[in-house]
Amino acid sequence: MMKFGRKFAGISLILMAAFFAGAGFASELEVVAQLPVAPGNITVTPSNRIILTLHPFYSPKLKVVELAKDGSLIPFPDADWNRHDPKTTFAWDTVLGIQCDKRGIVWVLDSGSEEGSIPKLVAWDTVRDRMYKVIHLTPPAIVLPTVLPDSVFVNDLAVDRTHDAIYISHSAGAEESAIVVVDLETARVRRVLRAHPSVKPEKVQLRINGRSLDYTLPDSGRFNLLVGVNPIALDSKDEWLYFGPMNGKSMYRIRTADLLNSQFADQQLGQKVERFSDKPICDGLSIDNAGNIYISDLQSSTLSVISPNREFKQLVTDPRISWLESFSYGPDGFLYFVSSQLHLSAPLNEGKNQAKPPFYVLRTKPLAPGVIGR
Repeated sequence: MMKFGRKFAGISLILMAAFFAGAGFASELEVVAQLPVAPGNITVTPSNRIILTLHPFYSPKLKVVELAKDGSLIPFPDADWNRHDPKTTFAWDTVLGIQCDKRGIVWVLDSGSEEGSIPKLVAWDTVRDRMYKVIHLTPPAIVLPTVLPDSVFVNDLAVDRTHDAIYISHSAGAEESAIVVVDLETARVRRVLRAHPSVKPEKVQLRINGRSLDYTLPDSGRFNLLVGVNPIALDSKDEWLYFGPMNGKSMYRIRTADLLNSQFADQQLGQKVERFSDKPICDGLSIDNAGNIYISDLQSSTLSVISPNREFKQLVTDPRISWLESFSYGPDGFLYFVSSQLHLSAPLNEGKNQAKPPFYVLRTKPLAPGVIGR
């Protein structure tokens, strides 16, 4: 998800040392692109194409774009898909989650809208440049989008081509937060772990620069910002799904084999969930081949890591990391991520948009290789 108006000239890069398995590691931050509009999520294809969603909180004219080599933004997959029309399947509405699989298929999660657009998963084959699949996400498997105080929407996704499944964080408050499991072969959609403690927001307030964040709607006033399950990621073997509430201090995990077992009732499935570690209030996750979990630390402009032995370390801190929203490994070995200044957008800043370009696509050398696209 919720994926500075500051002048950065003269501010030097702050490097934080991470210490894993008895070896020192210092990570440097590189600017890939400076953007005039705020990114939402990012994925990098096996052919090194960078695809971005643009964050809905800024009401962008384009919804999904490709970052061209010259730094320009090209409508993805084309201009027609970026012409808003809630009455058609073949156009973007409210888009945030995106992930490319190992076959070069980009999976885009469109959460729909209150105008009647139904949430959907759209898969675009970047190798053959054609639509691969569309799966509509309909009730009762999901709850259709609503506004606060009971805000509900499909948020982020993790693509599991080992089992041909996708896992979606169904963000909401205490009673409707859940994980959505999509079978890519049958298009069956199931909502599981509804209102389980692992998906519900904790009473932990997000504070950035000393200010508590609320959600503001033009005609409805301000509401306490407490977001349930949001960050979600698979390990490199597709054996474990890691997740947690954005507003929460706990990271959880569950075996994909258990999630895929439709015979489990929610109470039985809930017993399979493990609390893995502590975590900060965060938005994005990525996991490398060694089991390190890269995590956004929203309150400190930091990319942090939870090691396989569950130790928390700060990897790199920099003022340009202003609401780290999403990660993706690229084929060049870098870990890419975006900075959206989301806390300065109008919905999270008392109705006033004080975010200022440039917004950033950044990258760093990770501790270990990872799965391209994630």
